[in-house]
Amino acid sequence: MKEISYAILGYGGRGRGFSDLLKKPEMFAKVVAVAEPDPEKRKAAVEECGLAADMVFENAGDLLARPRLADGIINTTMDQLHAETSVPAMEKGYHLMLEKPMAVILADCEMIEQTQRKTGVVVCVCHSLRYHRVYDTIKKMIEAGDIGEVVCIDQIEGVNNIHQSHSFVRGNWRNEETSTFMLLSKSCHDIDIICYLAGRECERVSSFGKLTYFTPANKPSGAPGRCLDGCPAEAECPYHCGKVYLESVWGQFLPVRGESRIVEYLRTGPYGRCVFECDNDVVDHQVVGLEYEGGLTATFTMTAFHPGGRFVRVHGTKGYIHGDIEGNRVTHSDFISGNSNTVEVPAVVGGHGGGDYRLLRSLTDAIRVNDASVVLTTTQESLNTHRVVFAAEQARLEGRVVDVADLVRR
Repeated sequence: MKEISYAILGYGGRGRGFSDLLKKPEMFAKVVAVAEPDPEKRKAAVEECGLAADMVFENAGDLLARPRLADGIINTTMDQLHAETSVPAMEKGYHLMLEKPMAVILADCEMIEQTQRKTGVVVCVCHSLRYHRVYDTIKKMIEAGDIGEVVCIDQIEGVNNIHQSHSFVRGNWRNEETSTFMLLSKSCHDIDIICYLAGRECERVSSFGKLTYFTPANKPSGAPGRCLDGCPAEAECPYHCGKVYLESVWGQFLPVRGESRIVEYLRTGPYGRCVFECDNDVVDHQVVGLEYEGGLTATFTMTAFHPGGRFVRVHGTKGYIHGDIEGNRVTHSDFISGNSNTVEVPAVVGGHGGGDYRLLRSLTDAIRVNDASVVLTTTQESLNTHRVVFAAEQARLEGRVVDVADLVRR
């Protein structure tokens, strides 16, 4: 069996996580090159992947300028860099795993899809939920007719209030101008899985949502711009940076280690700011309504004000399915017999409930046999569901129902 080699663009949390998964013996794969602008992360890549000095690069462009170094590329660069790094990678003959979203503007998503068709390389867009065993179980139940004809689907993503504050208020995805809108950066996963379960084309969308809580209007009286400068609301504020990064697991997501270094970093860095006085503008709650061919309807709710987790409800003419994604449980209620049965789905190690592992395994197998049809999330599939995401955001901004076909025609 051929060992598959990968280069990783971006050795942050996601890139590092995929590197760890590739070390599993059943993958029969390895990392041979890394591009990463942060010197500390480059050093970690050398140590963890056993890389030669000339196989570590400061940026993706330098790696891509070299003759092809691996069978495939794992692209976990920042969202706005996806198009400019993925297109030349495919043109050079690299197979590709592209972290979601495909890109931050629809035209770039289309360019990525067109390049894949032109080059014929294997590409998997990282919609890991399609590979999660709970969603996989539900999809098979739908296809088997266990609940008859599907009439409507409800999906909820509880982002987790601290996750919201870390990533979308203080962090890299807080501002549309420097990143992209919330539904694309965080929840294109969810729109994709709804489309996957529906199994038909989405025709129309509506959407409502806004930034409600993490604004200057909700800043406690007398609170400074930085938590560690002596905040009078420290005791009752769950977002005080000392609590979040010194007293919980969230400290591991900072670029420094050790209490003294973390304190020093919080005094000047972005994660030490008051959550009510940041330059964030992405929504903290949103609801999307979707109408599919044949009248099937669906809703998606994203909320920061939740302990965290995903839940899905699928309503059919003969039964009902409830999926607790993090709890790895699927409950099936049958209208004919009146019986209800809960299935405990075996957990899989790895991000997104093992979805990351199963996705990467699928891609590696597809590269090994050079068959793009092996993966569930091709560029064609992902482009279709990205169009729904862009249509939903247009609907929210313009306060109207948007026909998805209008984006295709444009």
